This record gives sequence, structure tokens and C-alpha cells, in this order.
Amino acid sequence: MRGILSFGAYVPRLRLQRAAIVRSHAWYDASLAAHRDGARAMCNFDEDAVTMAVEAARDCLAGLGTRSVDDLMLASTSLPYASRLNASIVAQALNLDEDIGAVDIAASQRGATSALMQALRGGAGRRTLVTASDRRKSKAASAQELLYGDAAGAVLVGEGEVVAEPLALVSRTVDMADHYRGAGSATDTYWEERWIREQGHAAQIPQAISAALRQAGLEPGQVDKLCVALPQKGAAQRIARQAGIAAERVHDTLGATVGNAGCAHPLLMLAHALGAAEPGQVLVLAAFGQGVDVLVLRTTAALAALPPRLGAQGWLARGKAEDNYMKFLVFNDLLTLERGMRAEQDKLTPLSVEYRNRKAVHGFLGGRCAACGTAQWPRSEVCVNPACGATGAQQELPFADTPARIMSYTADRLAYTPNPPACYGMVQFEGGGRLMMDFTDVDEDELAVGLPMRMSFRIKACDAARGYTRYFWKATLAAPMENMHGNGNS
Repeated sequence: MRGILSFGAYVPRLRLQRAAIVRSHAWYDASLAAHRDGARAMCNFDEDAVTMAVEAARDCLAGLGTRSVDDLMLASTSLPYASRLNASIVAQALNLDEDIGAVDIAASQRGATSALMQALRGGAGRRTLVTASDRRKSKAASAQELLYGDAAGAVLVGEGEVVAEPLALVSRTVDMADHYRGAGSATDTYWEERWIREQGHAAQIPQAISAALRQAGLEPGQVDKLCVALPQKGAAQRIARQAGIAAERVHDTLGATVGNAGCAHPLLMLAHALGAAEPGQVLVLAAFGQGVDVLVLRTTAALAALPPRLGAQGWLARGKAEDNYMKFLVFNDLLTLERGMRAEQDKLTPLSVEYRNRKAVHGFLGGRCAACGTAQWPRSEVCVNPACGATGAQQELPFADTPARIMSYTADRLAYTPNPPACYGMVQFEGGGRLMMDFTDVDEDELAVGLPMRMSFRIKACDAARGYTRYFWKATLAAPMENMHGNGNS
């Protein structure tokens, strides 16, 4: 049986309170107060669509390993590179085999569901990791600034003990420009909301849902959860009513806690729904954007045996409220900040050097000496243990998923960082190996010797002059075990 083998999600730690945005713009547009409730997920300065996709994929592959992935699909409308395979960065960070297939899917809010449907229809024997991630920019004082959110989702598709089997896959493609972003633009332009609602959502989504249920041989009353990836309040309930599905079957859109994560939102909602589902339930997932994708899925008994992961519920529980709207503007390059002399050094990346060290830098692969067992990063020809010094004895050792603890730390207010102070220190890895690392998503007053840490793939530096983003790993707070989920009911 071909279906969904696993799922995962990622939501950034920072949650910008919408009330803070509204307070800043009340002088200009009082109508924005209609969206003042709740919060939107907000990327840190060192996160983007690539780093979030890596985190969601790691969550999806928890307990499964990476060797079984044959293909990688990365869907996003906010990828950092327009002419470079962004999925290759994700693949290297995950240490996937180099003989996999990889593709970027862009320019569509349905990119993630279209990729998922293609994977479900894909070739027998191949396992496809479908990831989706979006960090969309918006104009200040726009409704989108309040309704958007940053997040990522991931799904592993293949044969075997699937946690959800497809019952129907239906697509409709309609060239309706409800919104668009030109090749040279940073933000989307939207048309009139009522027209989008009436001629887009109401006229297209219910009909596609009904067609999918007919294809699956199901009645609307047999739907246990309806996931509609729309940000507007009440939109999902209206669509459910038109499709004959009871309003109480509508799944939380996560609009109040995350916002709408664009291309990634359908997979985020699917991960959230599967994290709370019981075996044997029927889930309907609908995505809108120049047409509609609808997937009808049925969960299986394998859902209860899925290895623990944070999942959407776990990442949501790790949120930190942020009420500094100015920080949001700076992190999204919407406000020019005087960064000082220490930020002015040239950040040229020698591409040949990065290529030669790609396994160590992006994959975070170190080495363990076969002679004495000493672990080290980076891997080298000679063992760093002065009592050993063996040559040619280094075996690859992945550090990205190895638990670690802080040995020493500092909060530096002289070194440049977009979010001062710059926190860094020596990290000791379980089983051996230590490294001086930057810390991220951890406050100065939280730092302590012995604090458990996990590794997170992040932006190391941006070469604005040449448009190049350099990535590496940083240390962040370890996930508390009480937030770990199997199928979400533990």
C-alpha cells in the first residue's frame, strides 16, 4: 500500500503578538483592529524557508533515519535562491544520499499539495520526502502582515506500514489571479477580498471537496476532519457548510496561533491533524491557489506506533510571545538599521571551499577515531587525541542529532548580531566531541552550564553584496521530553 509513512512540522519559536502590530498602525488604519487577536509565527533573523524545511524534515524523519529517502521535493514561494536548487541544501543538511532525486516547486500556494499528490501517485518502491516552507514578506499596515505566519511541514510517502492511505486525489486548475507577486517584487498584491471569497473560495473549493468525496465513495457525514488552508476567520466553516460537512468537523486552521504559512500551510495543518487523529478516521485536506487540490485520506493503526516527534503540537507549545514590532521589521529587512562598523566586513563565500567542506558544514559530519574512539569536528586525517595521533582512522560521525550540553557561555554585546547580545559558547556532545558554537532561540538569562541543547540548521551569514546565504548549525534549547509526540495522544 502506498501512502503517508510519517509527518512532521516546524513553527519558529517567536510569536509576534498581533496587538503589537495593530498598536503601531492604529493612527493609519483603524480597521486593522479586526485582526488584533492572537499571534503570528515569526522567523528569527537566522531562519528562512530552507532552514525551516530542514527542521520540519528532521521532525518527519524522527526515528526513521534518512537512508530510505529516494526523492526530495521542496515547495515554497519564498525560496532564497531563484537560480540554485534550494532542495540540494536541504538534502545536504539532512545527510541524504547523493543518488536521490531533488526538485524545487515554486510559484504556487498549492505547491505542497500538488507535490504530495504527485508523490502518492509516484513510482512503486520509491520513498519521497515532501517538504514545504514559507517565510513571506508583507507590506507594513497590510492585512497580510497580520494574517501571514512563518512555518514548515513535511510528509514522507512510500509503501509499507502507512499511517494514512489516500482514498481520493482531486485537482482543479483555474487561472484566477486572486493575488500575485512579480519576479522583481518582494510582497504580494491582492485583489478585492469579497471577489476572492465569492468567485474563488466559495465557487471552487466546495465543488472540489464534493468531487473528491464522490471519488472516494464517501458521504459528507463520514468526514472526521476537514482541513482548509485559508487564513480568513470563518472561511473554513462556510466551505464546510457548502460541502455538506458539519461545522464541528472543521479542523483548527491555526490562524490564531501561527497565521497562514502560505504554501506550507496545508502540510502544517495535515501534520497537526494527524498528530491528534485516531486510527480509522477520514481526513480531507483542501488547498486553494489558481484552483484547488483536495486529498481524502484515512488513518490506519500504524499511526499509534509512529516514533515520537515534536510534531505541530510540540512546536506550538514551545512558542515565546514577542511584542517588539520593530524587531519583526528589522528581521524581515523592512526597516534599514544602522548596523555599525563591526557589521561591515566582507562576507564573500569561497564557493569551491564550501563545496569541498559541504559534508562538514551543511551535513555537520565530524569523525570518530577507529583507534581510540575520540570524536571530533571537523573530521581530519590525524586524530586530535594527543595520546593517539592515528592517521587515516576517522569514521564519519553525524553531530546534528547528537544531544549536547553547554560547557561555557558568554553574552557578547560588542560583537555584531541583528539580535543582541551575541550568545555563544563551548558545547560538549554526548559520546564525545566539543565545539565553540553560536546559540540561537535562547535568551541571555536562560544560559547555564550543563543546559541541554540540540542542533538547529540556521543562516550563518548573508552576503548582501552578492546575494549569497551561508548556512551552518547553531545550538538551541533541547526539546523537553513532555512535548514529544507519537500520534499526538500520548
